[in-house]
Amino acid sequence: MSNTTAVQAQSNVPAKPKDFFAQDNVKAKFTELMGKRSTAFITSILQCVAQNQLLAKAEPASIYQAAMMAATLDLPINNNLGFAYIIPYNEKVKGKPGEQDTWKNVAQFQLGYKGFIQLAQRSGLFKTISASPIYDGQVKSNNPLTGIEFDFSVVGEGEPIGYAAYFSLLNGFEKTLYMSREEVERHGGKYSKTFKFGTWKTNFESMALKTVTKLLLSKYAPLSIEMQRAVNSDQAIINNAETEDVTYIDNTEEEINKENERFGLMVNDCKTKEELEQLAPSISNDVQADLYNQHYNSL
Repeated sequence: MSNTTAVQAQSNVPAKPKDFFAQDNVKAKFTELMGKRSTAFITSILQCVAQNQLLAKAEPASIYQAAMMAATLDLPINNNLGFAYIIPYNEKVKGKPGEQDTWKNVAQFQLGYKGFIQLAQRSGLFKTISASPIYDGQVKSNNPLTGIEFDFSVVGEGEPIGYAAYFSLLNGFEKTLYMSREEVERHGGKYSKTFKFGTWKTNFESMALKTVTKLLLSKYAPLSIEMQRAVNSDQAIINNAETEDVTYIDNTEEEINKENERFGLMVNDCKTKEELEQLAPSISNDVQADLYNQHYNSL
């Protein structure tokens, strides 16, 4: 049995994160991964927990597994640095037949955009990789084949109108991805169940930069084994960091397609505009908006 599994299997698991991380086998596991840096790493984890009341209430084992994933990727957990985060999440536990559902606080592992850039640099394949907010007047042209050109001689003022990420490889291949602020907001609202709170609320820019960086890398860049692990574990509850057993709590394409199909059936059942208008508040993405508008115009 691995050390990670042994920690989960203990019958008397400490209820407080501080006590959990004080266990000899927990400290030994971090030492195995990080050597002399393990003590400072554990201290940073406990500092993050102490600064977040909701995270302090999360199951210590889930905090441990999220921290283990960060240690495996050799990324610091420090909200000020922006490489990786441990976020509290209220998970529904389905009750047995005849019993009500319950809720439990667990920890979710999240990468920041700096974490993705760090992992990309380690692969040794990238010449340059960066991300930046884009301001009014900085978008010079938009060619669907060659991509967007920017004019950064224009000084950025006011709120960003969008966000962009760029990389170039040592072999000469390069790619840019730009998303308007509205596109980023729709993406976050569509896929993230924590969009209305958490890091999206407290640091929108960092999540926007992460969104364009992650999409750019996952769509166009060669992904190292380490980067694949990062993409797979990002925004997930880590069940076991060693085996990469994760529960992805955010919305997937399959779930969104099913929800769109369900919404479409509800729309088609509406025989009057008045009936249809009652569904308007539940529209959650562009596909549903199109279905709504098409049926509304046909009535």
